[in-house]
Amino acid sequence: MNRTLRLGSSLALLSIAALGLSQDRLPTMPRYDRYTRLRSQIFGSVKSGTLQGIRWSADGKSLGYAFDGKNYVYDLAKHTKEEGTLPDDGNGSQGNRRRRNPERGRQFDTVFSEDGSLKAFHRDRNVYISDKDGKGEYAVTTDGNAKDRTKYGIASWVYGEELNVREAMWFSPDAKTLAFYRFDESKVMDYYLAMDQGKVQDTLDTEAYPKAGAPNPVVTLFTYDLATKKTTTVETSFDSGVPDIGEYVYDVRWSPDGKELFFNRTNRKQNVMEFCAADPKTGKCRTIIRESWPKSWVENHPPIMYLDEDKPGPKRFLWISERNGFSNIYLYDLSGKLISTVTNNKFDLVRILKVDAKAGTIWYTARDGETTYRAQLHKVGLDGKGDTRLTDPKWHHTVDLSPDGKYFTDTISRTDEAPVTRICDGNGKVIEELVQSDLTKFNELGLKKTERFSFTAADGKTKCYGTLKFPSDFDPSKKYPLIVSVYGGPESGGGFDTFELPDPITEFGFLVAWIDGRGTNGRGKEFRDAVYGKLGIVEMDDQAAGVKELAKRAYVDGANVGINGTSYGGYSSLMCVLRHPEVFKAGSCSSSVTDWLNYDSIYTERFMGLPWDNENKEGYEAGSAMKYAKDLKGRLLLYFGSADNNVHPANTYQLIRALDRAGKSYEMAVGTDAGHTGVNFGRMLEFFMDHLVLDVKNGAKVAWGKREYRRAQARAAAK
Repeated sequence: MNRTLRLGSSLALLSIAALGLSQDRLPTMPRYDRYTRLRSQIFGSVKSGTLQGIRWSADGKSLGYAFDGKNYVYDLAKHTKEEGTLPDDGNGSQGNRRRRNPERGRQFDTVFSEDGSLKAFHRDRNVYISDKDGKGEYAVTTDGNAKDRTKYGIASWVYGEELNVREAMWFSPDAKTLAFYRFDESKVMDYYLAMDQGKVQDTLDTEAYPKAGAPNPVVTLFTYDLATKKTTTVETSFDSGVPDIGEYVYDVRWSPDGKELFFNRTNRKQNVMEFCAADPKTGKCRTIIRESWPKSWVENHPPIMYLDEDKPGPKRFLWISERNGFSNIYLYDLSGKLISTVTNNKFDLVRILKVDAKAGTIWYTARDGETTYRAQLHKVGLDGKGDTRLTDPKWHHTVDLSPDGKYFTDTISRTDEAPVTRICDGNGKVIEELVQSDLTKFNELGLKKTERFSFTAADGKTKCYGTLKFPSDFDPSKKYPLIVSVYGGPESGGGFDTFELPDPITEFGFLVAWIDGRGTNGRGKEFRDAVYGKLGIVEMDDQAAGVKELAKRAYVDGANVGINGTSYGGYSSLMCVLRHPEVFKAGSCSSSVTDWLNYDSIYTERFMGLPWDNENKEGYEAGSAMKYAKDLKGRLLLYFGSADNNVHPANTYQLIRALDRAGKSYEMAVGTDAGHTGVNFGRMLEFFMDHLVLDVKNGAKVAWGKREYRRAQARAAAK
C-alpha cells in the first residue's frame, strides 16, 4: 500500500474511470464559474524562488543554476552573478541507464551483468542465462512449475508490493555468480479477480495473495557459479535466536567488493530485522547488524552509505537506525563493529547530504526546527563530536552543498512564506540572496495563503498539526463547509512546512484541511507506534480531534464537514464517517480497505500484529468497517475499480452487504476495468456540493446559495 500519497484536488489524482455523465450537474452548481476561472491560474500564480539545475563547478569556485528560463553563474570569490553556461561539475555525461519500473508488485524478468556481456532471465517459472544477444542460452533451474506452485527468478506479488522487490536475480560484479530467488506458493491461497468486465467476454486474473494471518510464500535464496554450474542454497533462516527469523528475505545485493551476498531478513511480525552477509560459495551466513523494536515494528530498509575511502580492514559504512526512538546515524564496519554513534538526537534525521571521509565530516539535515516539520542543516564529525546546526530554525531549509562543503545554497520557506534562495558559507552565514518568489499574480488574484494550525490529539496530550486552505474571497464573518483531504495511514504524511498554493476546490466555497495525526512520519518512533494494533481507531480519532479544533472558529461550519481519500485514505474517510458521525457529515471513500483480514500479510501484520486469538484478534475486529455499518448517519460515496488487484473489490462488496442489511443508504461508483484508483474528480465534487452545500432533501435543493444555484441552472439551460 502506498504510504506517502497525499490526496486532495491534485490533478494527478484524477481518475479516468468515471467520465461521461457522472459530473454533468457540476456546471450548474454554485460558484462553478469561479472555480473554472481560477483553477488554472492558481497553479501559475507564484514564480517560485527556487533554483533549477543546480551545478557546482568541480573546483568549488562557482555555482551554476537556472531561474526563470535563463542560466546563471555565480562566482563565489567575487560574489557576482551573470548569465552564462552552467559550469562543468566534473562528472561528464551521465547517460540514463535506469529502466522503467515493472508493473506494480512485479519484478524485471531480465537482468544484465555489470559489463553487459550476459543476461539472466525468467521464463516459464525458471531461470536461464545467455549472452546479451540471446545466444548460448542454458537453463539454471528446471523444476519450477505451476503444479507445485514453485517459481525461480521472480518474486511473489506481495514482495513487490510491500517490500519494493523489483529484481529477483542478481549478477555478482565480476559476472561469475548469479544469485536468484525461489518462491514456493503451494500454501498460499489464490485470489481470483474478474477482468475485462467492459467486454463481451471477461477473463480471470489469478494471484497467490497471502491475506493477514494466512500462510505466506516460502522464500529461498540461491547462488549459481557460472564456471562450475553449481547451485548453492543460501542459509537465510540460520538460527540467531529469533523465532521465525527469515520469514521475509529481501533487499538482496552484492557487497561492494563482490565477495559476499547481502540481504535483509525479518521475522513475520517484522519487529526484528537483520542485515546479513552470505558466503556465495558455501551459503553460510552471518549477521552484521540486528535491529529490534519489540513493541511494534522496525524499519525494513535502513539506509546504508559506504564511505569512499581506501584503508585496510573491513569497509566502513553509515547506518541509519531508530534504536533510540529517532532516526540517527551510526558508523559501522562490515565485521559488524559499531565504531561510533555519529548522532544521538531526539529528533528524526532527514538525510545525509555529504560525507568527507578524509576530513571525517558529515553534513546532514534533520527535523529540529521550531517545529519538527522544518528541516535544518547540520555538520558533525564521524566520531560524533562537534555537531553544529548551520541554519535558522524559524524556516524550513532545502540545501545543496558545494563539493568541498565550504558553501551551500539555502532555499528557505514556510507554509505561509514563499521560497527565497540564498548562498551561504560553510558556517551558515548568508552571503547573498539569489532569488525571491514573485507573488504579484497571487496577490492580484486575491489568493489566500495556507495556514498551519495545531491541535491536541484525541489522547488529550499530544500536540499535532495540520494545514487549512481558504477561498480567494474568504470572509471570516461567513461560515464555510470544510473538506478534509486524508490518507492517514502509518508512516505517511509528515510533510515539511513549505509554501503551499491554495486548493482550487476552495473556490466552490469550501475550506480544505489536511491533518497529520499520530502514526504519521517525522516525529519519532513513539509517535508512530501510537497506532500499532489499532488501525482505524487512533488515526481516525485524531482526524476528528483536528476538525473539532477547527470547528471552534466562527467561520468553520462544523455541521457540514466532509472527508475524502483513496486507498488508506478511503479507509480513513469511511471510518471517520462511521465512527465519528458527530463530526463528519459526508465521506468520499475510494479503493478502501474495509477489513484488515482482506489485505495482504506483510503490510497488515507489520502494523496490526497477527489476527489470531492469542495475538490481536480484537484489534482486527475493532478496525473492521462492517462493525460500524449499522451506525451510519452521514452520507457515503463508495468507489472501487473492478480490476483492483491490490485492495480487492471484495472489501467494498462486504461493506455494501453490511450497509444493506442495516438498511443504510449510500451512493456508489465503479471504475469498470480500473485498478487501484480514485473516484472521478467531478463526481466527488458533485457529492460534496450536494451534501455540504445544497443539502439534497426529498429531491428538493434547499439552502445555501439557492439564488445562485437557480441562476446557474438558467445559464446552463440557455446554452
